[in-house]
Amino acid sequence: MAPLLVLTISFTLFLVLGRLGVRHLSSWVTCLRYALAAMFLLTASAHWGSRRAELVAMVPPALPHPELLVTATGVLEIAGAAALVVPRLAPWAAAGLTILLVAMFPANVHAARAGLTLGGSPVTPLVPRTLLQIVFIAATVAVAIGGRRERRNRSRE
Repeated sequence: MAPLLVLTISFTLFLVLGRLGVRHLSSWVTCLRYALAAMFLLTASAHWGSRRAELVAMVPPALPHPELLVTATGVLEIAGAAALVVPRLAPWAAAGLTILLVAMFPANVHAARAGLTLGGSPVTPLVPRTLLQIVFIAATVAVAIGGRRERRNRSRE
């Protein structure tokens, strides 16, 4: 639930700052890019912290080298978050993060079905987790599409 809170609270904060006159935050796409970057930095932090073992346990047994996969996905989340704040890279980063979210979803399915814990609490049940994943994917797709449109509109001006 923390990633959703970070996404919604930071997006709202950036929108408010944009409406208060911070020119750089005048576009909802920019606000969403920054909010997604904050969310992915939060989720990436778990890949090396005290929750690492729980993330490794979430990797479906059919996949090889679960520790390497957890490390790789954490690195990709950090790289994606960094690229989201660079306007020219943001649509590509958002597209890549969309693919990453889809690729990592089987780990969430496995964790829910196996009754695993994260941070000492049971993982989010499958239906709410699926809905969360849809929200995250919708946000990354919106940035991928919206960022390309914004760049096209700027080049026409």
